[in-house]
Amino acid sequence: MKNILVIGSTGQIGSELTMKLRAEKGGGVTVAGYIPSAPPTGRLLASGPSEEVNVCNAKQIADVVDKYDIDTIYNLAALLSATAERLPLKAWDIQMNGLINILEVAREKHVAVFTPSSIGSFGPSTPHDMTPQDTIQRPTSMYGVTKVATELLSDYYFHKYGVDTRSVRFPGLISYTTPPGGGTTDYAVEVFYSAVKGEEFVCPIAAGTYMDMMYMPDALQAAVNIMTAKPTYLKHRNSFNIASMSFEPETLFAAIRKYIPSLKVRYEVDPVRQAIADSWPDRMDDSCARKEWGWAPTYDLDSMVRDMIANLKKKFQL
Repeated sequence: MKNILVIGSTGQIGSELTMKLRAEKGGGVTVAGYIPSAPPTGRLLASGPSEEVNVCNAKQIADVVDKYDIDTIYNLAALLSATAERLPLKAWDIQMNGLINILEVAREKHVAVFTPSSIGSFGPSTPHDMTPQDTIQRPTSMYGVTKVATELLSDYYFHKYGVDTRSVRFPGLISYTTPPGGGTTDYAVEVFYSAVKGEEFVCPIAAGTYMDMMYMPDALQAAVNIMTAKPTYLKHRNSFNIASMSFEPETLFAAIRKYIPSLKVRYEVDPVRQAIADSWPDRMDDSCARKEWGWAPTYDLDSMVRDMIANLKKKFQL
C-alpha cells in the first residue's frame, strides 16, 4: 500500500483507521473520503488530504483515484445493522451499488479493495459456537444480506478480473473515539459512557446474549495486516473470521464494576436488535486468519475495559 483512499473516513472505523494509516506510513498519502453530511474535522481534517467521495458516484471515486494515484481503497461506507433494518433500501444502495462502483473502478485502474464483512453475515441456521470459517450463511437482516453479497461479489471480482479484494468479518467493535452508530452490539459501547458519567444504563440486549466483540485497536490492526499479507498465503479472501472476546451483557457489566462499582443497569430489550443478536454467532473460529496471515488480538476483556474507562474519563475530563 502506497497511496490509500479511505471511503467513509468519518465513520466509526474510518476515522480511526485513517489516522492510523497516516501515522504509520513512511511515504505516500492517505486520502479521507467523505460525504458532505459528514465532513472531516479536527485532527482528521488537518492531518492530510480530504476529498468528497460518495460510493454511489462512480465518477467521484475514479477522479480521486486518478488524482492521487491510489493503489488501495478501504471501503467503509455502510449503514450499521439496526439502522439498516430501518432503512433497508438505502442500506442496499450504499452497500451494494456503492461496492459495484468501487470494484469497477478497481478493475479498470488496478486498485486493491478492502470491504469489511461482519458477524452479521451469519444467520440463525449457522453453528453459533466456534462458527467455522466456511459454513452456511443465511442472515435474516438486510445488513447481513448485504454483507454476504459483499463477500460473494468481492470474490467474484478477484476470480473473474484479478482484482485484489480482501476482507475480515468484524465482530462488534468497541471504541472510545467515536460515539455508537446504530449497531446491534453498540450496547457494549454505550454502557461505558453511562458508567463514567454516573448515569443509569438502559440495556437493549437481553442478559445471556453472547456475541463476539473486539476492541478497536485490534480491529484497525487487522484491517492493515490483511492488506499487507502476502497474497500467496491467502487461501481465503472474502472473508476471514476474526475474534477477540465473547461475552454477554452481565459479564461486561461485572468487568466494568471492578473499576466503577456504582454502575447501575436495567433492561429494556429492543426486539429488533435482540432478534438480530439472536441470529448471530456466540463465538467465531478464527483459526484460518491466524494461520494464513498471522492474526492475533492484543486486548482481552479486562485490558479493554481498563483502557476504555481511562480514555473516556480523560475525554470527558472526569
